[in-house]
Order: sequence, then C-alpha cells, then structure tokens
Amino acid sequence: MALAGRTAMWWARLRSPCPAAAPRCPPPWPLAGPVACQRLYSSRGKEKLDMSTYPVENIRNFSIIAHVDHGKSTLADRLLEITGTIAKTDRNKQVLDKLQVERERGITVKAQSASLFYNHEGVNYLLNLIDTPGHVDFSYEVSRSLSACQGVILVVDANEGIQAQTVANFYLAFEAQLAIIPVVNKIDLKNADPERVEKQIEKLFDIPIDECVRISAKQGTNVEKVLQKIIEKIPPPQCHTADPLKALVFDSTFDHYRGVIANIALFGGEIQKGHKIVSAHTRKRYEVNEVGILTPNEQPTHKLYAGQVGYLIAGMKEVTEAQIGDTLFLYKQPVEPLPGFKSVKPMVFAGMYPVDQTEYNNLKSALERLTLNDSSVTVHRDSSLALGAGWRLGFLGLLHMEVFNQRLEQEYNMSVILTAPTVPYKAILSSAKLIKEYGKAEITIINPAQFPDKLSVSEYLEPTVLGTIVTPHEYIGKIIALCQDCRAVQKDMLYIDERRVMLKYLFPLNEIVVDFYDTLKSLSSGYASFDYEDAGYQTADLIKMDILLNGNPVEELATIIHNDKAYATGKFLCERLKDTIPRQLFEIAIQAAIGKKIIARETLKAYRKNVVAKCYGGDITRRMKLLKRQAEGKKLMRKIGNVEVPRDAFIRVLKRQTDK
Repeated sequence: MALAGRTAMWWARLRSPCPAAAPRCPPPWPLAGPVACQRLYSSRGKEKLDMSTYPVENIRNFSIIAHVDHGKSTLADRLLEITGTIAKTDRNKQVLDKLQVERERGITVKAQSASLFYNHEGVNYLLNLIDTPGHVDFSYEVSRSLSACQGVILVVDANEGIQAQTVANFYLAFEAQLAIIPVVNKIDLKNADPERVEKQIEKLFDIPIDECVRISAKQGTNVEKVLQKIIEKIPPPQCHTADPLKALVFDSTFDHYRGVIANIALFGGEIQKGHKIVSAHTRKRYEVNEVGILTPNEQPTHKLYAGQVGYLIAGMKEVTEAQIGDTLFLYKQPVEPLPGFKSVKPMVFAGMYPVDQTEYNNLKSALERLTLNDSSVTVHRDSSLALGAGWRLGFLGLLHMEVFNQRLEQEYNMSVILTAPTVPYKAILSSAKLIKEYGKAEITIINPAQFPDKLSVSEYLEPTVLGTIVTPHEYIGKIIALCQDCRAVQKDMLYIDERRVMLKYLFPLNEIVVDFYDTLKSLSSGYASFDYEDAGYQTADLIKMDILLNGNPVEELATIIHNDKAYATGKFLCERLKDTIPRQLFEIAIQAAIGKKIIARETLKAYRKNVVAKCYGGDITRRMKLLKRQAEGKKLMRKIGNVEVPRDAFIRVLKRQTDK
C-alpha cells in the first residue's frame, strides 16, 4: 500500500507544472532539479538571431584604448546602455570586467568583447566593441584585440592628460593603420582642463583639435556623439561573404561542460552549426556545435558572416587545441593562414611549485586552462631539490605575475609556492666543454641555478628596456635621481606642454622589474606614469648571490645581480628576511654569499626559556650548569632543525621599500 501511495505521488509530481516559472520546461522536472530546469529553459528560450541583416558595409569593429583608470570600462558601460544592450541601472559599473581579480583591483586584466546594435539615420549597424586593459603588463591583450578591429577610441583623462601608456597604445594602433577617434573623458571633474589635453593630443599625435570629442562617460554626456563618430570615421571590414571561410581565433576560454569556447573574427565566408572546420595550426577537424555573438553574454545565432566578431564551440576538449592566432577554415576548402600574432617576449621569470607534490597533476591542469585564457604566459617544466617538480613561468611584468597567481587561487583553488622573480640573462661561453654540452656559444639563463661560473664565460649580457616616463615638471629632479640609481641612461627629454615632461631612458630590466613603478609613484605623488618596450641586450658585470639559512642555501631566493649592487642588496635581503622569517627555538644565521665569500649577515635570535628562574640564590655553578645544558640543547636543535620560509615572503622580501 505504501509503495502504491509513493508511486501515485511521483506521478502527481511528474504532471505538475515546473516551480521554476518556466512554462516551456518539459516534465519530469523533479528528476533534473529546478536549477537544471532553469538552465534548460534559458538555453531553449534564447531566440537565435539572424545576422544576415547586417551586411559588411554596416559593420564597425573597434577597441577602446587608454592609460590605466582613464575611463575605458565606464565608457563601454555607457555605450552598452545607449544601444540597449544592457538595461540602464545604477549597478552598471565595469560590466565587462567579469573576473574577480578585476573587481577587487579595479583594473581591466582581460580584453572583453560585446556586440552592439545601433540605428543611425534609419540604418541598422552592428558595432563590435572590445574593451582592453590599460596597464603596461597587459599590452599583449591590446595588440591582440587590435588585430580584430578597423579603428580605435583613444580615451584621455581631461584631468591627468596624456600618460605613458596612452602614447604606447596610440603607436600600437598607428602601426596597425587603424582609424583613431580621440576622446577627452571626465570633463565633469572640477580640475578638468580639456583645452590643455586637446593641445597635447595635437602636439604629440598630430590629430587636429576639432576631431577630439569631449565626454563624461560617468554622466553619459556626449557619448551618443562617440557612436556617430564610430560610424562616420571607422571603415567597415575589407572582406566578402562569398569568399571561403577564414576565421581568426583572437581569444579563448575553457568551459568544463562544453570544452573550449573560441572568440573569432571572420575575415571571409560564413559559418554555422554543422559545418566541418579545420584548424590551420593543429590540422585537426571539428564539427561546429554552436556559433553566436557576445552581448556581452553569449547569444546564439543561426550563422556568422564575414566581418562579424563572435564565439564558436566546436567540441575542442583539449586546451592545447585552440591556439590564439590560429586560422580556422572549412574542410576541403583550405586557405592561406592569417599572419596571427607576434610571439610574446616574457620580461620576468619565476618558478612555480605546488605546496604539496600530490597536487602536481591538479596544478598542471589548472595551468593549462589558465594559460589558454592568458596566452602571454610561457611555461617550461622545471624541478628543484628543495621544492620538487614544478614549472618556470614567463610573465610580462610583476603585476602580471601577481594577477596570474591570484587567478590560480580564486578560479582554481590552487595554492602555490612562487620563487623570486628574475629576468632572462645571456652568457657567451668560452669553455669548449660547455659549448659542446649546450650546442651553442650563447645561452639564455632564466633560472639562477643554471648561472655558469665566471671562469667558463667570456661575457654576461643583461636585458634592457626603453622606458617612457610622463611626469609634471616639478618632480623631474627626484625622478632623474631615481633613474640614475637604477643605472639608466637618458635618451630624450620633451616638454609635452608647459606643465608635463616626457623622459626616455634606457634601463637594465632587472632594475625596474620589482618595485620601480611603486617608487616612481611615491616620488611623484602618484602623477608620473611609466611604460617600457624591449631594447635588446647589453654587456654587464653580473654575479650570482645565494642566501643561506644556517649554512643551507635557499634556492628560491638565489638572485643574479650587478656586481656594484651586491653588498647593498645582500645586506637589504638579510635584513628583510630577519623581519619576515618567524623566530624559532634555535638561533638562525641569515647570510648573503657570493661563491664562498659571505658579504652580509643577520642573526635571528632564538626563543629562550628562563631556565634559571627556579634558582633563588645558592652556588653560581648551579646557574652555569643549567645555562650550559640549555646552550647544548639549542646547538643540537640548530643541527637538526629546518627553517621554513613563508610562501608569501618572496615578493615581500624583494620589495625594496619597507612596509609603512
């Protein structure tokens, strides 16, 4: 009877309507659960768009480029609102900044795209927008984004004026021969001076003042005029639907359920569900499962046509299958692959190891998925006697390294040990034995453990960068002194206007990689900006410095430095380690050594129990006996005790400014 009652209840629930307010959701909803039911309803409920109504001449592909915090993401929010892509609410703040790390730090890390529909003079236009990062460490994201565009909006802050990254981004767009629309943002601020900024734009970039658009992205002032300029100034893509399919993969992400989602720009032909496509890079064949556009959420479409930007899901299960810069074409219709992207050159290297070696495979999987989404990171297998198996990763800068580590923790729940960041040095070998071993006379050193002995090397080379500093003129003296401390050579000095100066210096990369940017901001009260580009290698007097704890070298803190700075750096590192390492029950000797020579030392005193507290008077020999026994115990402890450096200590130790 009980069984029959349960069966009747089950049939009643099976026929009842879905509580998830989804009228089209088919029973049996209780079997899948209301969440699954909502997901099913939402995916079925999305009407597929017909993109054939937007011919190539009605398409505009553009990026927003600017220095950090000049209002790119806020302008993107207003454009999304005006075109009706998102609802107009007070919550629309950096809508395209989807990552948790972007929300926490208030900066854009990943370039994000969105398709906007806009009616201008009775004609419907499709505008494909890409919001880009502004920090120098993420310039690769900008150069990738520009490959899918025909024009850019160059945003300049009406208060701060042209900054270093504004100049760098302008030249990226100029070299790509893109149409440039200058926009002066934040005109609503009390100290805004749009006339001065327009003169700077005319002087530096040779763009007439009357072409600048004055806006306030926060309040929405004049933003509609920017949309009109996009349609008038930016040319449509030069491609045709009748041509064979040619699609450029300019970004990709990994989904646990659907595999790789590739962001594509079509340079010819059309693509739809069911098409058989081939990757020019891997030569593998796939069947297209879904195509669509980003608004900024995924919106499936029947087809994508030439000139349009969207996403594609084709059952790519391995993260290595969707190479950024790859060309996709139809099966049996091969085409000449697109040039792709210039391979990125890492500026900073660091070792990454799992905290526990049992987590090695999980960390490997997380690294593969994250490097798919951030292809500017280079990965090489590495191993350490102290830390076990791991990787040597190459980054574009220290902020890039910190953001990558933060994303690993937040998105993949991975705790890792990061070693001290180093830059790639070179050595010209003189030893015939070593030349035979390496197969060449010039070797690149990315790990201090591989640093060859001075006797077997004819000369060492260090990487250099051409740095651009834009600063108010009252801070010039302090900044020139800072650059000279960093062994920099002045190349140029130009007054942008009566208040701002642009300095160009040739820097050794290892001098600016850790905290130069922080120091520059401190000296200039936050007004100076900095950008750099690769400038090759130069000869240098380099040495390897080891850090010893109780005579044992700490491999992760070994550094390659210039001979002139060895003593000062060694003393500083020992002092910072003394503040960072927790005290033990035994004494710790912290030493900096070059080869066998100790150049600096600090001693971390042991915790001590007051063993003579119980002695109230009496013979002195009793006190001496107790103290001697304690000293012997401490000596034994020191022999067998291990000193562990906290995981977060490495970057903290290398920051040259003391924490306030």
